[in-house]
Amino acid sequence: MRTLGHDPARFVAALLGADAPPPPELRGAAANGRFEIYRNNVAAGLVRALATRFPATERLVGGAFFAAMAEAFIRRHPPRSPLLMTYGEAFPVFLHGYAPAKDLPYLPDVARLEVARGQAYHAADADALPPAAFAAVSVEKIGDLRLRLHPSVIVLRSAHPVFAIWSAQQQAAPPLLVSPWRAEDTLVHRSGESVAVEPLAPGEAAFLLALQNGESLADAAVTAMEEAQGFSAEGALTRIVLSGLASGMLAG
Repeated sequence: MRTLGHDPARFVAALLGADAPPPPELRGAAANGRFEIYRNNVAAGLVRALATRFPATERLVGGAFFAAMAEAFIRRHPPRSPLLMTYGEAFPVFLHGYAPAKDLPYLPDVARLEVARGQAYHAADADALPPAAFAAVSVEKIGDLRLRLHPSVIVLRSAHPVFAIWSAQQQAAPPLLVSPWRAEDTLVHRSGESVAVEPLAPGEAAFLLALQNGESLADAAVTAMEEAQGFSAEGALTRIVLSGLASGMLAG
């Protein structure tokens, strides 16, 4: 096989286009045959990389359907980095417009959760605030605190029971139905060397997002209660303390 010649973009287009002709720089049936083998190997490798990053998504639709989705994605979103562990950031957005999956409206959010798991795992390191740091704050001043959440903390909001769907795919035999079918909020964060995925109670997502936006504990609690009357500020703060979700605090 010859070198890429003067037009590497054309070579890449031919490489990622399943029906594209071999680059004109190649001459002869033998060279074209080797190119076809190379193209198939590249496509198969990228499909495997996506399946590794989106195992729950693949399990939901089956291997053949996932491979078809992945191949369509690869043609539109070729890798921009040699680090395939980060490949697929745009996969959830792609799935929103992927017509063959239109009857699975929850699928993009499951893929978003799987992207979030990778992002949390590779997030910057930061020491979590110990419980003693909160215990040292007087009750009168706790509401004025502004917390800096750990860099790995990601809150996902979905109109679908995305946590229940994702969680079911971790079982040997996933249930056929998820019940009840309702909107769910999910927390993703790094805990030690592993990534934790947890369901959030009503109002907790709004609370954590408000804190990420710089609101005080008191103001974030008001934001959460406006959304969910059953919101428990005490429960949400307990989760932050015990799960190590905060890496810094600023007194009001």
